Amino acid sequence: MMDKRDRARLFQERLALAMDERQLTRSALARAVEADRSTVSLLLSSDTARLPNAQLAAECAFELGVSTDWLLGLTDRREKGADILEVAVRMETAERAPSDDAIFRWHEQSRGMKVRHVPATLPDMLKTESVLRFEYGDTVGRTSEQAVTDMRDRLAYLRAPDTDYEIAMPVDALDGFARGDSYWADLPVDLRIEQLDHMKRLTEELYPSLRLYLFDRKKIFSAPITVYGTHQATIYIGRVYFVLSDRRQVLELTRHFDGLVRDALFEARRMPNFIADRLAELKPGQ
Repeated sequence: MMDKRDRARLFQERLALAMDERQLTRSALARAVEADRSTVSLLLSSDTARLPNAQLAAECAFELGVSTDWLLGLTDRREKGADILEVAVRMETAERAPSDDAIFRWHEQSRGMKVRHVPATLPDMLKTESVLRFEYGDTVGRTSEQAVTDMRDRLAYLRAPDTDYEIAMPVDALDGFARGDSYWADLPVDLRIEQLDHMKRLTEELYPSLRLYLFDRKKIFSAPITVYGTHQATIYIGRVYFVLSDRRQVLELTRHFDGLVRDALFEARRMPNFIADRLAELKPGQ
């Protein structure tokens, strides 16, 4: 707990700072908050630092464009509550394409940081050109050829020397792909074999910079999320991303992802063997 006199001095310092930044005189602030000039002067007197009542503190904060909690030394965030929420949680349109410009931008901003990713289907970065064309076709604003070109750039991102990338996906999603279930029912078996061969090679080649884990969705669920270092996380819901930048929110999603990894059925170093087993089922007698 801060001593009342120390809090009063901090209030005084922050009030003076905010007034200076807004270029407000004592008289101007007094008129704005409908208080006597002598009252404002008393709050700013260096030798008689005192705390205002709640109403006056709130009025001062409103006129100065800062939060009451910041003026009173209860937080180091200057923004008002609504402004903090707007910064901490926002929505961005999600393109129906792996070449989404927002995803590219977020990855570039996170170079050198650890990225944690739960994909909606298979990880886009690990898809073959055939699967990309099957899944996305000619998407809004982009052709499948553009998507393929962009995804080659993403693969180069994974091969960069400073990459630290973890992916966690449900084991049934990979098994379902291998069998050609539901979502993948119209994808020919030879293209599914090609995709699994591709994933097997990449999980061998890029380990340990890239680590793929499989978790049991019956025991633990995850929506499609990506955590970019410690500064941002996104939740994909289809047409939009919820973009979170509050440190506590990012930390909670980081803990959630790390729980998926901790409880994974298959660790990253075993992934090539797991995929090889699924390939053997698709290629009997080979």
